[in-house]
Amino acid sequence: MANQIESSTNDKPVALVTGANQGVGFQIAKALADNGYIVYAGSRNLSNGEKAAAEIGITVHAVQLDVTQQSTINAVVERIEKESGRLDLLVNNAAISHAGKAGRTLEETTEDGKAITASLDEVRTVWETNVFGVIAVTQAALPLLRKSTAARIVNVSSGLGSLTWIADPACWAREHFGVVYAASKTALNAVTLAFAIELEKENIKVNAVSPGFTATALNNFQGTDTVEVGSREPIRVALQTDGPTATFTGPDGALPW
Repeated sequence: MANQIESSTNDKPVALVTGANQGVGFQIAKALADNGYIVYAGSRNLSNGEKAAAEIGITVHAVQLDVTQQSTINAVVERIEKESGRLDLLVNNAAISHAGKAGRTLEETTEDGKAITASLDEVRTVWETNVFGVIAVTQAALPLLRKSTAARIVNVSSGLGSLTWIADPACWAREHFGVVYAASKTALNAVTLAFAIELEKENIKVNAVSPGFTATALNNFQGTDTVEVGSREPIRVALQTDGPTATFTGPDGALPW
């Protein structure tokens, strides 16, 4: 299988998408496969990833990837290196909105995320995936990205991460800003800029993108947009091989940091 994949990737771009077994990540993986990519679809639960990969097609390969576990990150990078030799695109999509019981409503997670009452343990757990996991995966993938002639990193963020937007008293989402999920996306934006500044000299593009208020497991499917609609901008940025770097965009265009 490894030789088969290796021979087929000589003329196909190679991508790794974290959290690709459902939601926006699944849609991104599907769009990349439809556009001729070999896709490594990361999933904490391998069986869920295998089901997603089987649904998309033969150019998608499920890999067990928990972004909070360095051993799984290293194993995925080693597999990509062995089978494909390089990585053209990394999509850091894996994220969690809270660390409480499953099925909590958006209102409940908003209340639990308030700065004055939030559990520090929950803050740490969410940031471990949404922030530290992105740094860990990106650092591990850099040697393979450096072997590409058009390397890109796309970090799936959120409009809630925009301090400029949230600071506006007229912002409708202001009441949803807290220290658990929302602030983790602000931190992710800072991480995005830090990598973009460092890697610009190597011509590796690094951008953040918001899907908008999309109905996914992140918000207990209470978002107003379908995953198909919410995935459009992440897919556009992911497929853009000659675009800019250090941008933050959403469904309606550029977003303020």
